[in-house]
Amino acid sequence: MGDFDTSGDVFLADCPARLAVEIIADKWAVVVLYALSRGPRRHGVLIDLIGGISKKVLTETVRRLARHGLVERRAFREVPPRVEYALTDLGQTLIEPIRVLTQWSEDNGAAILAAQERSDARSDPAAAGA
Repeated sequence: MGDFDTSGDVFLADCPARLAVEIIADKWAVVVLYALSRGPRRHGVLIDLIGGISKKVLTETVRRLARHGLVERRAFREVPPRVEYALTDLGQTLIEPIRVLTQWSEDNGAAILAAQERSDARSDPAAAGA
């Protein structure tokens, strides 16, 4: 076997593209980014808007997204204190790919569920009435 040219393999170890994919592969990261796509939001508003995410997981998610430069935390000197989260310019660049992925999910979700059901039926014949 010959040597392989890996110059175009963006998903190999130590590649920045792989890190980017790992960041957006987290389901809550994509949901939070999309929730922030229409403007800054407070923590409580994000909890209500997203649904199904705990306060702890939301906090961890926005901190991770901020660490990667996708979200910024804005603290306002008010009484009571107010904090908002907003997309950075870099975070904003992910909204269109997220929209495309969302459209793909809507277009193909039923086919994926049908494939899962067929697979489950093959692995458990009793469930298929055999």
